[in-house]
Amino acid sequence: MFDNEFEIVYLIGLVVGSVIRKIHTRHYWKNKVAFRGRTLADSLLVGVASVGMILPLFDLFSPWLDFANYRLPGWAGWLGAVVFVAALLLLWRSHVDLGRNWSVSPQIWESHTLATGGAFRYVRHPMYAAHWLWALAQALLLHNWMAGPAMLVCFLPLYLYRVPREEKMMLDHFGEEYRAYMRRTGRVIPRFWT
Repeated sequence: MFDNEFEIVYLIGLVVGSVIRKIHTRHYWKNKVAFRGRTLADSLLVGVASVGMILPLFDLFSPWLDFANYRLPGWAGWLGAVVFVAALLLLWRSHVDLGRNWSVSPQIWESHTLATGGAFRYVRHPMYAAHWLWALAQALLLHNWMAGPAMLVCFLPLYLYRVPREEKMMLDHFGEEYRAYMRRTGRVIPRFWT
């Protein structure tokens, strides 16, 4: 069923990432929304991004994508495993640091506070950074031209659409506090100097 150990690493990481998200979704429905920023385009782009995580399952559990298989050197798979662990740790940490501020879609809760500690100390969007690391790891772990880079390709439109809208929403809500936060942090690449 599996061509190499890196496919198993990917599958384990997919399960761990799904569990992280599920655990932190349980309180989501209890918050009262002050501003809802979800649009039809947002919903469609989430669907497109999801394809980048579903397509690997076709590679792993069916022969449908075998025509696109290739081989990378072993070190690439091990690097992918390390990057995937970093992605999952950052995904977990960003959920913990956001706490009750986290939401599935762009919105502001009535009790919303600006998260600036933990992973948010150096980067404004650590959850997106985690997904970029996941996408890179997927490309290194899955040696298939369709499944490997699928998340890199499918996540990009959501990222490009959502991040500017989320930052505008935060500026509208938090004003100068968020503007100052933007000056001392990177968007998805950490800024260690201020």
